[in-house]
Amino acid sequence: MRNTNPDDRDDLEAVAVVEHRDDVAISVRGVRKTFRTLDADVVAADGIDVDIPSGAATSLTGPSGSGKSTLLHLIGALDTPDDGTIVVHDQTITSLTPRELARYRRSIGFVFQRFHLLPTLSVLDNVTVPLIPQRMSRQERAMTKTRAEELLDAVGLAGRESSPATKLSGGQQQRVAIARALINHPRIVLADEPTGSLDTHTGEEILQLLFNLRDTFQTTLLIATHDPALAARCDHAIHLRDGRLQPQ
Repeated sequence: MRNTNPDDRDDLEAVAVVEHRDDVAISVRGVRKTFRTLDADVVAADGIDVDIPSGAATSLTGPSGSGKSTLLHLIGALDTPDDGTIVVHDQTITSLTPRELARYRRSIGFVFQRFHLLPTLSVLDNVTVPLIPQRMSRQERAMTKTRAEELLDAVGLAGRESSPATKLSGGQQQRVAIARALINHPRIVLADEPTGSLDTHTGEEILQLLFNLRDTFQTTLLIATHDPALAARCDHAIHLRDGRLQPQ
């Protein structure tokens, strides 16, 4: 892991070509992102170079404003870098067309601190929301319903399929959000402070659930967190400060 000198353009171009490795799910090379405000320019990613191992849980830590959420959003194609390259399982997402990016986003699972459930929908319908844009046959819709029910069972919410999302506790809502993140069979799940809005006991349950699902589905987890206990349980760690990688 190293930061690229912003003045060294040759090096920056050199790292843009990423050699595929089966043990690496995500390769980030020379990624930069600056947010411009009325008062100042805020550098959220300052030449980040990092590899995220495949099939493992990696923590992303650092103080508030260090660039954790920005890096997650860039990897998830919720935002675009000003410079640099991001390769996810052989796909250079920084070179995709808008339609290709939309397809890529559907292949990623997202879990946020705020659950972002739709209050007017049932638990089951919230899980299947990511599939709404897709055209499906009657058979495919039936298969989707079955998968959603299986995921709700896996997260401990069997029998709550018809419940309104607003009737669930915070921990239960996060379980629904995790099931929703897995509905598209993602190889990668990006989690931004997944236990940040939960009490300690419920947060521990959600954490254990994430790791169990990683083992069951061989999913790559990248988890941004302020919680040192959560970070310590991950297989690998990345620490950011001021948009730059820091030694552990």
